[in-house]
Amino acid sequence: MTVICSAQGVFMLEGACPGEDAEKLLQCLASNPAAIIDIRRCESAHTAVIQVLIAFKPKLLNVPRDNPIWRWVLPSLNSQE
Repeated sequence: MTVICSAQGVFMLEGACPGEDAEKLLQCLASNPAAIIDIRRCESAHTAVIQVLIAFKPKLLNVPRDNPIWRWVLPSLNSQE
């Protein structure tokens, strides 16, 4: 599983997040809209996962600066990073 939800409101995306994980991420964010997403271990993300992030615009932690996907996506998220 690449989406790890925690009761404390900090969720983690890990590895290559396939499209199937978008539903799990959507459920996690819908139940906790103030959640924080830690993406330090996220290597890649399907566009469905990216769309969920854009829709909810959660705060992101530990953005990997050397991963081009986050350089492209961050402006759409209006991230605080």
